[in-house]
Amino acid sequence: MIQQNCLAAIDVFVLAGGLGTRIRPALGDTPKLLAPIAARPYLKHLLDWLRGFGARRVVLGLGYRAEAVLAYLKTTPEPGLDICAVVEPSPLGTAGAIRFARAQLNTDPVLVLNGDTFVNADLCALLAHQRETQALGTLVCVEVDDAARYGRVILDGKGRVEGFAEKDSSVHGSATVNGGVYALSAELLDRIAMSEAKSLEYDVFQGLPAGALAAYSGRFDFIDIGTPESLARAADVFGAAVTAASIVGGQS
Repeated sequence: MIQQNCLAAIDVFVLAGGLGTRIRPALGDTPKLLAPIAARPYLKHLLDWLRGFGARRVVLGLGYRAEAVLAYLKTTPEPGLDICAVVEPSPLGTAGAIRFARAQLNTDPVLVLNGDTFVNADLCALLAHQRETQALGTLVCVEVDDAARYGRVILDGKGRVEGFAEKDSSVHGSATVNGGVYALSAELLDRIAMSEAKSLEYDVFQGLPAGALAAYSGRFDFIDIGTPESLARAADVFGAAVTAASIVGGQS
């Protein structure tokens, strides 16, 4: 059974401290969180989507052009959301960002989102899967038709993560890839906080034993906000996502 407002008691951490070099030709000095999608910033779409699942507390891990995001938040009310911004003094990487913000992440698990990708997955089902498996963390994995553009997640027969394979443009055919959305246990967050890891994907996930992580997989809409090409279809994806989240978040 899907819990009503499943994110109400879960902290959400958005990893958005990167330099945004891929998207800068299209955005200039505008940070990725404020990239315009259908005349609204990406951050607005993202917060509406999270609110649809009942989110109440969102922590933003900021870095490049953080002042622009802070100015936007100051002038744009987000009813029902407690938004906390943590600004990195220098780029720390995805694992470093978690380590820097660890004191602000108070729930078990915490929902962690890559700030430059979006996957339209059912977050309530993700959290239910994490509770059922009691894994160190659960990754949202996306089933794609052509794996050539992506690094792959290798799953065992029980839905656990067996390993990872680097992007290989010569490898075609369907595969499972990392969607950039994670339910991470307090135990794993503490391990990251005590480590010197920089990359969540490479230093942390790939360093764990096979089976330590679970996967919540499906054929979800998946876009990379960090490239100019993806912005053209982002509005359609977010329109469908916010509608679906509102329906799921209201179920009991």
